Amino acid sequence: MKAIVYQKYGSPENLRLTDLVKPLPKNHEVLVKVHAASVNYGNLVLLKGRPYLARFAYGLFKPKHTVPGGDIAGQVEAVGKDVTQFQPGDNVYGDLSGCGWGGFAEYVSVPEKALAIKPANLSFKEAAAVPMAGVTALQALRNKGNIQTGQKVLIYGASGGVGTFAVQIAKSLGAEVTGICSTRNLEILRTLGADHAIDYKKEDFAKRTEKYDLILAVNGYQPISAYKRALKSNGTYVLSGGSGAQYIQAMVMGPWISLTGFKKMSSMLQRQNQEDLIYMSELIEAGKVKPVIDRSFKLSEVDKAFRYFEEGHAQGKVVITITEDY
Repeated sequence: MKAIVYQKYGSPENLRLTDLVKPLPKNHEVLVKVHAASVNYGNLVLLKGRPYLARFAYGLFKPKHTVPGGDIAGQVEAVGKDVTQFQPGDNVYGDLSGCGWGGFAEYVSVPEKALAIKPANLSFKEAAAVPMAGVTALQALRNKGNIQTGQKVLIYGASGGVGTFAVQIAKSLGAEVTGICSTRNLEILRTLGADHAIDYKKEDFAKRTEKYDLILAVNGYQPISAYKRALKSNGTYVLSGGSGAQYIQAMVMGPWISLTGFKKMSSMLQRQNQEDLIYMSELIEAGKVKPVIDRSFKLSEVDKAFRYFEEGHAQGKVVITITEDY
């Protein structure tokens, strides 16, 4: 089978398209013929080995997961003898970040808990855009942010992969949503149902009189003090993406701010969760959420996909097509 492989941390130039032996499913695993995959921030961490703390999980001196790729969508080709949830022919999608990655390949064998049945109203290409970004947005808003109906929610970085899902999920949960993005992305937020859209190039959200119950920071370089000013007295701030400085502030200053007042400041890392992915499927099939795809690349163009993703201007998701028919 064809797969993307890399042997050392660094730039997208280290990625190589090569031939590997097609895997066989173990007793609890599902063999999936992959039709599409997508690029996420986690893929970039895996490729570069930065921040360096990530190497304690991914390999100190060289990557232990040599085939990158977390999100996949495809068809079940075979199942191990202990698999109970799937059978050959099922159309599935999933997040492989918790079980060895490997999605940038024509086939992958993974534990059944990493997968869910693909939403019937999505193509494989669309479905591959959902798992990591969609579940990140869901866990940040619902689990960390404890979002409630009627709350005012601010999403910074609302036009990217996680942000476009966050806008739609927050609306589906009954919130009044304000999204922050660049000028060219304002219309995207409106089409996704955002109640208000702020152009960060023209306006500083922290100087507005409007205060928010929940702020989700997905991208950008704003200091934690700016988010604190924009929160209501008992509001919650959740960081799920952004610069290294933002993460340090959230981890160091966030707990102190939370202890000395009523505002809660925290960060979160997405965790692969089958139940959350099934919940995303329900939202998608109900027409409440849809993936936004910026560009797609062939498997042989994964290096180009990474370079485009690194620029940080993608409107929604960057997708990799593995099988040309899909």
